[in-house]
Amino acid sequence: MKAAAIILSGGKSSRMGTNKALLKLNEETTIERMVETLKVYFDDIIVVTNDKDAYEFLGVKMVSDHYQEKGPLAGFHAGLSASNYDVNFIVACDMPFVSGELAAALAEKIDHYDALVPVINGKMQTLCGVFQKKTVNQIEECIENGHLPIKYLLEHLNVLYLSEKDLQDYSNIDIERVFFNMNHPHEYEDAKKWLEAD
Repeated sequence: MKAAAIILSGGKSSRMGTNKALLKLNEETTIERMVETLKVYFDDIIVVTNDKDAYEFLGVKMVSDHYQEKGPLAGFHAGLSASNYDVNFIVACDMPFVSGELAAALAEKIDHYDALVPVINGKMQTLCGVFQKKTVNQIEECIENGHLPIKYLLEHLNVLYLSEKDLQDYSNIDIERVFFNMNHPHEYEDAKKWLEAD
């Protein structure tokens, strides 16, 4: 598919107490699982990190934030700037059950919109959406003006929001699990239990 998948791995992981991306699930790090899943569907994988040495083993393209200490928006900026594709699936590194099939389907739906954001249980999944490369200019503007919340950016873009109902075509996919992210140690334990049960 003519699109890139951008994995944001620049967070502090303060609630987890350790780098979430490198936590192991079934002998594989979370980020390895994600890369393996997404590379089947996307032409390019880009990891945004300020610690390239830690991710060298992945063998994928890596970029660092141009704007330091500016949160996820800086990651969006770095990833989109480095991408060779107009359409980009952007995801946080703490979503071990990301679905490549669903990500690719979302990327195909973006059409003329600037961005596509799933809304699950009434909550915008801003760190698991699709963005056009051209939005990088608006992202830069937001950062330069100190408007760092992703919601602020979305208010200034033409966004397609999709609810669980809109994603019903993918009923074979456990939506709750796909959008699960590990922020706390107990959530990491939950993820391990799910895998054991599988």
